[in-house]
Amino acid sequence: MHKLNRRTFLAGAAGASSVALATSWPKALMAQGADTIKIGIVIPLTGATSQFGATMSAAAKTAVDDVNRAGGVNGRKIEVLIEDDQSNPEAAVRAARKLIDVDRVVSIGGSYASAVTSAIAPLCYESKTALFTSSGADSITKLPHNGYIFRTSPTVTLQGTRVGKHALELGAKNMFFLGPQTPFAQSYIDIISKLFKDAGGEGRGLIYEDKRASYRTEVDQALRANPDVIVLGGYVPDTSVVLKDLYRAGYTGNKIGFSFGVNQVLADGLQAEVSEGTNSLVPSASVDSVAYKTLVDKVQRPALDSYSCQVYDHVVLTSLALAQAGADAADGTAVRDNVRAISQDEKGEKVSDVAAALKLLGEKRSVNYDGPSGPLSFAQNGDVEGVFFRYEQVQKGKMALLKVA
Repeated sequence: MHKLNRRTFLAGAAGASSVALATSWPKALMAQGADTIKIGIVIPLTGATSQFGATMSAAAKTAVDDVNRAGGVNGRKIEVLIEDDQSNPEAAVRAARKLIDVDRVVSIGGSYASAVTSAIAPLCYESKTALFTSSGADSITKLPHNGYIFRTSPTVTLQGTRVGKHALELGAKNMFFLGPQTPFAQSYIDIISKLFKDAGGEGRGLIYEDKRASYRTEVDQALRANPDVIVLGGYVPDTSVVLKDLYRAGYTGNKIGFSFGVNQVLADGLQAEVSEGTNSLVPSASVDSVAYKTLVDKVQRPALDSYSCQVYDHVVLTSLALAQAGADAADGTAVRDNVRAISQDEKGEKVSDVAAALKLLGEKRSVNYDGPSGPLSFAQNGDVEGVFFRYEQVQKGKMALLKVA
C-alpha cells in the first residue's frame, strides 16, 4: 500500500491554490459548502468488482432522497458525489483525493474492494474524513485510523471461518484455495487451512496472477493435491475462468466461493453445467426487515445485495450522526463522534426509517438506527457486530438459497 502523508496527498490533489484556500477557511466550511452537506461515494461502476456498482449507486441516491424529503440535516440538504473506483486502487486514490480536497466531503462511503479501501483509508483518517467501508480485510481496521473508519461488512476472519466450517459440514477433508493476490488471499488460506488441520484434514493454497485467459496450470497443480473441496477466492472474471478450467479438467468435488466471485452475474455468464453446484457465502442484508423491503421497493428491484444496502446505510449514518451533533458541527470528526450515539444507544428508540429518526433527533430524543443492511453496532476498532450470512448454491444457472445463519 502507498503510504501518503498529509502534505503529499493535499498537494497532489488540488494544487497549491486549493491548499491555501482550505487552510484559510473556517473549520465548518472546510468540510462542505454553506448550503449543502456533501457525502462522497467511491464504488466500482466498472472493472472486476463492478457487479454491485449499479445498485450501490441507486441505493446511495435513494438515501439522499429520503433524507432531503425529510427536511435534510439541521435544515441543510445533503448531496452525494459518486465516483467510480474502476475496481482499481490507483483510480480510487484519485477519486478520494478529489472528494476530500476539492469537494470537501464529510464522509466517504461504499469502498468495496479491500485493495481500494486499503489505498484510500490513510487519505481519509489523515484528513479527518469519516470512511464507511464494505471491505472485509482485517488489516483495514488495524490501521491507525483514530476512529474514522466504520466497517459495515464482516471481516475476512469471519468470512473465512464460515466458509471453512461450511466446507467441513459438506464432509470435505482436503481443501485447496485458489485465488488472486489481494489483501486477504493469504489470510483466507491460513484461516481455512487451520480449520481443516484442526479437524484432522489437510489445507493448502495457491495465489495466482490476476487477469489471465487460463488458469489450467494452477488448476492442475491444485488437483495433484487430490482436494475434495476447492475454495474460490477471486472476483467474477477470474473465478469464471477457474471454473471453466476445473470443468475441463474433470473436477467433480465441492466448490465454494464468496459473494464477490460466485453470484448471479457469474452464473449468467457461464454454461449451467460449468457453475452447477458451486456454493457461495454471502453477507446477508436484513431481508425480513421493513427497512430492507422498503428499500427494495424504492429502487424497483426484486432483491438487493448486502453491499448496496450498506451503501444506503453509509449515507444515512452520516446524516443522522450530523443531526445528532447539531447545527454547528458538520465535518468528519462530528460524524466519527456521533455514529455510535445514533446506531447503538440501548436507551434510544429503535427506528429504521430515516425520516422518523431525523424527527426524533430534532426533538432532542435519542435513537437506535437499524437499516436495511442490519443492526449497526460497532466495536471499538470500527468493525460491525452481529452479522448474518446467506449460504447459496448455483442450481441450473440460478443462485438458490440453502440457509441463513
